Amino acid sequence: MIKTFSFGAMHITVAFLVVWAMTGDWRIGGATALVEPCVNTVAYHFHEKIWKRWAPGKVVSGTVMA
Repeated sequence: MIKTFSFGAMHITVAFLVVWAMTGDWRIGGATALVEPCVNTVAYHFHEKIWKRWAPGKVVSGTVMA
């Protein structure tokens, strides 16, 4: 769990620094660093649902998807 929190903190820090460097505005960097992980979490949920349906090697109607 510590590794997960560490990665989350790193992800937010990198997002903040990249956007701040690109825009020069720490407020936009901060807003992005807070919003982006939330959006990414929701996107990951749907990615997993799609991946389970169309995963490589999964048998669909008698054929193997590659």
